[in-house]
Amino acid sequence: MNPTAPSRWAYYAAYAVPLCVLPSAIWRLTVPGWYPAFLSGLSMALALLTLGLVHQWGHQVPHWVPGLRDRPIPARPVVRIALIGGWLLVALCVYLLVNRMFHLLEDVWIGIGRDEPRHEPPGWDVFRWYVPLVAWGPLVIAVATDYRRRAGLTRKAEPASSRS
Repeated sequence: MNPTAPSRWAYYAAYAVPLCVLPSAIWRLTVPGWYPAFLSGLSMALALLTLGLVHQWGHQVPHWVPGLRDRPIPARPVVRIALIGGWLLVALCVYLLVNRMFHLLEDVWIGIGRDEPRHEPPGWDVFRWYVPLVAWGPLVIAVATDYRRRAGLTRKAEPASSRS
């Protein structure tokens, strides 16, 4: 196996990210308004960017991009952004789970405008579309870690004899 090629598991994990985001994105498109559609497009775009961590266009700007064609993409900022995003997603999921279990904050509807009616908290009919999102953060972290390994950003362990 080529040392700069992504691991097979990383390749599959990168392709699993858009599949995890897709159900909630499709469900949000059924909700009227521009904001749910914008949120669906943004989340799918961010999920599809994970594929750049396992493809060549994640290391080098594609040749068809005017002005930037074939320039290398620095690996360190890519890894940092991916890891920060992955850990933020994990933290958000943990917060929502802990809040749901221990009721740290009341379930209140925060509507836009004063005239927004009070709605009941969503039930399983809505949550089932969001359950796959729990895997988004850990998958991004795993793929970013593999990208960091391939980019040579990991620290090499020093031999025991050279530490003295």
